[in-house]
Amino acid sequence: MNNRNVTAVPAEYLRSVNGELQGTIQEVSYEVSNYIHSSRQLVTNRNIGISEAGRETVEGDTLSKRCNVYMPAGYDPNDTTVKYNVLYLLHGVGGNQFEWLSSNGQVDERYIICNLFDNLIANGDIEPLIVVFPNGRSAHDWTDASFTTEGTNMLGFYYFDYELRYDLIPFIESNYKTFANINNTTPEGIFYNRMHRAIAGLSMGGMQALNLIVGGYRYDSTRFTGTESAWNNGLDKTVLAPGLIDLFAYVGAFSNAPTSSEGSVLGASLASSDYKLRLLYMTCGDADGVAITSYAKSIEGLIDQAGNHLGPFYQVLIKDGFHDFNVWNNGAYNFSRLIFRNNEEYAESDVIRKTL
Repeated sequence: MNNRNVTAVPAEYLRSVNGELQGTIQEVSYEVSNYIHSSRQLVTNRNIGISEAGRETVEGDTLSKRCNVYMPAGYDPNDTTVKYNVLYLLHGVGGNQFEWLSSNGQVDERYIICNLFDNLIANGDIEPLIVVFPNGRSAHDWTDASFTTEGTNMLGFYYFDYELRYDLIPFIESNYKTFANINNTTPEGIFYNRMHRAIAGLSMGGMQALNLIVGGYRYDSTRFTGTESAWNNGLDKTVLAPGLIDLFAYVGAFSNAPTSSEGSVLGASLASSDYKLRLLYMTCGDADGVAITSYAKSIEGLIDQAGNHLGPFYQVLIKDGFHDFNVWNNGAYNFSRLIFRNNEEYAESDVIRKTL
């Protein structure tokens, strides 16, 4: 690729830009028809079988959920001549749709993550884009941010892919000016659309990016699976998620959580896909006691199994990095500079390893 310059976030990129160059954040509501019910069944309006879901599926009422949307400076909903790529950024186990914003802190009275994207766009590092910050719990109790392995709110993390495919992406692409149009299901449309969507997440969101997008295991409480937890954390794997490689060409995992699937599993899912992952970017702090082991395990064997279904694979360690936003902002900064480039830049199937 022409752009291999993975670097630490420049300090000035955390500061605000001039007012006319600042993007805006909008919190919006949307309807969700695919989520985990209080009964632990999957509520869905689609033809999803028990063998795929790993549990019974039922009809149910729709939920109203909220997400945050960053729109770049100059975004005009009435200008139909301009369209945008979309990046989805997923939060961690105790976070919500505000974690990348408020938990990340502010500089110059603006969210750091907004300053980061403002600077990237203003300096011509990336094209203007839309960034979506969802709540990753696809459950009836999606506002519950507590860590309880038996909770349906926790189970909802492992079923976010159905909400993403059938509820959130259609909402975004119906209400914002995006290149991608999920309603175009022709082979040419699918190929085009996935080149204009990217997804990445921190910690639990990093697990979701790997397990649910690339294709790994769902998890549930051992109280309900009747099996043993490999991590002694009360969770064990159930069924493989089908993956969403038909929707996304670029995936990032920042300090991916311990329930992330092994690289051999992820690579095998990629190999069975009809599409090539154009870019995989994984990063972790080398002093991260939470995620450094799962980071390594999710890498091991992935390349061998994926074959020619994987483009450039970035493996970036942050020296003395912990499980925090220093690592995750570096991930967002570098990942956003590598995605949405010309197709020929993703032809190589190589590994780029770097320590920052």
